[in-house]
Amino acid sequence: MVRDVDLYVTVPSFFRCPISLDVMKSPVSLCTGVTYDRTSIQRWLDSGNNTCPATMQVLNSKEFVPNRTLQRLIQIWSDSVQTQNDRRADSSANSVVAREEIEVLVKEMRAQKEKIDHLSKFICFAKESEENCEFLAKFDGFVEMLVGFLGGDKDINFIERVVKILVLTLNKVGDYKALRLLMLKQDNDIGSRDCMSSLLLLLKQGRSVNSRVGVLKLIEAVAIDAESKQMVAEKEGFLLELVKLVGLENDPSLIEASLSCLIAISMPKRVRMKLINFKVIGELRKLLTGGQNASVSIIEKALKLLEMVTSFRGGRADFCNDAACVEAVMNRVLKVSSDATEHAVMILWSVCYLFRDRDAQDAVVKSNGLTKILLLMQSNCSPGVRQMSGDLLKIFRVNSKSNYCLSSYETKTTHIMPF
Repeated sequence: MVRDVDLYVTVPSFFRCPISLDVMKSPVSLCTGVTYDRTSIQRWLDSGNNTCPATMQVLNSKEFVPNRTLQRLIQIWSDSVQTQNDRRADSSANSVVAREEIEVLVKEMRAQKEKIDHLSKFICFAKESEENCEFLAKFDGFVEMLVGFLGGDKDINFIERVVKILVLTLNKVGDYKALRLLMLKQDNDIGSRDCMSSLLLLLKQGRSVNSRVGVLKLIEAVAIDAESKQMVAEKEGFLLELVKLVGLENDPSLIEASLSCLIAISMPKRVRMKLINFKVIGELRKLLTGGQNASVSIIEKALKLLEMVTSFRGGRADFCNDAACVEAVMNRVLKVSSDATEHAVMILWSVCYLFRDRDAQDAVVKSNGLTKILLLMQSNCSPGVRQMSGDLLKIFRVNSKSNYCLSSYETKTTHIMPF
């Protein structure tokens, strides 16, 4: 989170934690209605206290709930302040740059002169037009220079600006293979590790959501084959950080970018196995059950990633043992989108029909899954979804002598014939 001392602005008092007086990163509310930063209040309670620090009332419950509205307000404020700060820095760098000056600026940067100021000029130049973005992307040695800076500097402000320029010019680079070789090339192990270390540092400590989303876009662009996906995933701490960013408490745009990046790098089997070990299924369940306001795109991506990890025995075991997760998938079969429906049905078909997991079958029944499957078959779904839905119904027909007896199944939709 940004600090007001850096931005010369006044922080709204209700953004500050009553205990630490710092801007709250994860605001949570006690039963007294007072909101604190999660880390501060957890430390207070873990010390044996049973009162509200602000009111000194005895707590009837030590449970707290995330104050998502306040967290979103803090994030919006933080991003707006950061944007203003960037504009201030950019304007002070004489933003209007002619193409003829680019060569001079590049030479000066290579000579380690005024790097921050020059990066601001490049950013403003790129923002002026698509043509300028392409000019920078094609300028001899420019992208290589930026990637080199990523591997040799640990200043967050500097890394943010380098990533910002790379993202602005990303669509104009054309050959992502060349960019991949620059960032992940094997003949320079130290350099490639430093590059990934800088990106991971920004992902963890970036001052704005946009800069962290930029890192994810950059990683997704260079993870173009199995080898590069594996190299990205093997960077210590990177995969675990992506799983953390999927958490509900993060900004929706960051959640979506994290899911998209995870999907892009999770094609190799070894990567998916690591995700299972990092308990990604639990995080996806939180998204599917607690994200009532989650966008359609987030739900689609969450289901897609869940489909990928449940293709392994360990992933299926974790999923089937989590009845709430099975129910969450069942609840997303309808009323989201055709893509979400396809991913959800594929997951259920795989665990219930293909692998005949009884726990998953029980969870489907308990979540009124039969009704939803019947309704789905009567909808305008794809032939593949209809076929998988039919297979699921056959499972329950086969088990009709057990708890899945469809003959006693009560519904007002008597016109629906499952068989």
